[in-house]
Amino acid sequence: MIRLPEIGGGVREYTPRTEPLTLGGGGPLTSRTVFSAAHVVADPYADTTPDSPAAVDWDATLAFRRHLWSHGLGVAEAMDTAQRGMGLDWTGAAELIRRSAAEAKAVGGRIACGVGTDQLAGPDRLTGPDRLTGPAGLAAVRKAYEEQLALVEETGSQAVLMASRALAAAASGPEDYLDLYGHLLRQASEPVVLHWLGPMFDPALDGYWGSADLDTATETFLEVIAAHPDKVDGIKVSLLDAGREVELRRRLPEGVRCYTGDDFHYPELIAGDEQGFSHALLGIFDPLAPLAAEAVRALDTGDVDAFRTTLDPTVALSRHLFQAPTRFYKTGVVLLAWLAGHQDHFTMVGGLQSARSLPHLATAYELADGLGLFPDPALAESRMRSLLTVQGGLG
Repeated sequence: MIRLPEIGGGVREYTPRTEPLTLGGGGPLTSRTVFSAAHVVADPYADTTPDSPAAVDWDATLAFRRHLWSHGLGVAEAMDTAQRGMGLDWTGAAELIRRSAAEAKAVGGRIACGVGTDQLAGPDRLTGPDRLTGPAGLAAVRKAYEEQLALVEETGSQAVLMASRALAAAASGPEDYLDLYGHLLRQASEPVVLHWLGPMFDPALDGYWGSADLDTATETFLEVIAAHPDKVDGIKVSLLDAGREVELRRRLPEGVRCYTGDDFHYPELIAGDEQGFSHALLGIFDPLAPLAAEAVRALDTGDVDAFRTTLDPTVALSRHLFQAPTRFYKTGVVLLAWLAGHQDHFTMVGGLQSARSLPHLATAYELADGLGLFPDPALAESRMRSLLTVQGGLG
């Protein structure tokens, strides 16, 4: 029995499970392409502050990626889940890309890496008197994207063109997005994934594609793809709107895939309907990797019911971790990695372990334990007790 603080106040008693979930395992996934956006493991002994460059435990970070590959998932590297723009700067992200790409080659793992513009992410450049605007701002954004695209391609990784805060600040309308993305796609040596990250994940991206109206923004997004279908492997949509994703998916040119980034509706979107389905590039598949792989293997055999039976119960945990303010979901992801034994501490780059309340974290533990996510339930309980004692006095 463990005492957990409740979100509405008070304390409840919870009896943890004693055995982990038994999973079948197997080879590569075949019916869907599935990426897990992976978190980074901080170095807990580095003498840093929230404003310091990130100190990363490279051994633990790469070990976690091997864990994801071992289940048949691809790794989406240096994405939002890795705290890009929230503790991990471009220098750190570049090192992460180099190391993870080398590890992927060594073990035969699939990898795609985020390409952004966070060289320009200093607050003075975005919001101060010298904010990036007009032709000079757009030129700086283009140069930043080009630098990151070149690095990712040099490592042999697939590129994911991420939404750019700097572009959102510099662009005056849809034509600026059409011009810049067209330039980048013509320059890319291999097909890329275009990433549309909604403002619920990053408020600075409000109005992306040149309009705050999502219908208008969608038309611009589709215009970019239609002009360069041979250079777009797929799109990654993170708008938390299943209906909009399905509508967008049905309008894609033949051969362009939709990778769902919807951490609220992923089972139904991956399962699909009579007109198609979504592949996946999801932050929630960081803690859910074994279950996600088990579910997709059921799809590989055509058993949609088994897929939904396995994955549907995980949605409550995902909705909890990704509740508003959604951008702080990384805290729950790292908590679960620590409780599952994938790292030895609950420390995050930028001190982001403090971004969620103790009752929120306690609920995350209870939901994950109920799903059988912890390989060693006793270890998870012991670690949760230590956190409750230190932060809440619940010894």
